[in-house]
Amino acid sequence: MTKKQKKSAYLDPLHSIGYLSRINFRAFNKALEQLIAPHKVSQGQWRFLRVLWEENGLTQKDLSDRVGITEATTVNGVLGLEEAGLVTRRKSKVDARKMMVRLTPKARSLRNKLIPMVVKVNEQALKGIKKKDIVVARRVLTQTFNNLTSEDD
Repeated sequence: MTKKQKKSAYLDPLHSIGYLSRINFRAFNKALEQLIAPHKVSQGQWRFLRVLWEENGLTQKDLSDRVGITEATTVNGVLGLEEAGLVTRRKSKVDARKMMVRLTPKARSLRNKLIPMVVKVNEQALKGIKKKDIVVARRVLTQTFNNLTSEDD
C-alpha cells in the first residue's frame, strides 16, 4: 500500500481505529447510562464508583490517575459524589494535605445492582462475535492504548 493509499484509507471513518473506538465508546456509554440512570448514578459518577469498589479509600490524586482524568475534574466529580451521598472526603491521617475518598454504605450497596448492568452491556456488544475474535480485539485495543500512552516516544 502506498503512502497516499494509507492516508486516504484513514480518511474513511470506518477504516480509522480511532473513529471506530470513539463511536464504540459512545455507544457503550449510552447503553450503560440508560441502565444506571434509574439508580441516580451518572456516567461520570460510575467511573469513580467502579474504581472505588475495587480500592476504597484512595486519595483524590490516586483516584484521578486510576480514572484517567485531570485532578481538577476529579475534584468536581468527587464533590458531586459527596452531594449524592455516595462518598465521604476526609483529610489523610498520614498527610493532612491529601484528601481521602471513601465510599458510603449507599455507594457500596449499589455495586451488586450496577455491575450486572455492565456485564449486560458487554454481552450485548459482543453478541455474535467468536471468542477468539474477542481475545484478538482485547489484545489489539490494549496494544493501541499502550502505544499511545507509552513514554518511550
